[in-house]
Amino acid sequence: MELLNEMTLTFASKSMNENFARAAVSAFVLPLDPTIGELADIKTAVSEAVTNAIIHGYEYGEGSVTVNVKIYDNGKVSIKVKDKGKGIADVQQAMEPLFSTVGGERAGLGFAVMQSFTDSLKVTSKVNCGTTVTMEKYIIRRSRAQIADKNS
Repeated sequence: MELLNEMTLTFASKSMNENFARAAVSAFVLPLDPTIGELADIKTAVSEAVTNAIIHGYEYGEGSVTVNVKIYDNGKVSIKVKDKGKGIADVQQAMEPLFSTVGGERAGLGFAVMQSFTDSLKVTSKVNCGTTVTMEKYIIRRSRAQIADKNS
């Protein structure tokens, strides 16, 4: 599996940047010719991961969120969303549907949503050091040559 393209974005942990992240990632994967559904899946998963970093990682405080996206020749898209916030003490518990550390309107479904819209999800975290969410989605309609030609 060969890496075809990669990008990294770092932005302030502000809610207004969630739309920027989803738009940038979706634009970046367009050379793979995803379906509208696949693109919506990616946008939703990125939105959830970035929102979690802002709300839970930094509790709406100051910090930065980094999004790294890699496209491979087999159609795999790897998306990492990283924060340096407060971290998660129990990742397994946090990934349980309906679990939330904040009350109110939060449903505790962020990780469940990410998992349902991607082919794989991995969450690593260390308290007071931050969290990294790694998601993979396969989009395989275009051959490697078609992707390279479109990027030329």
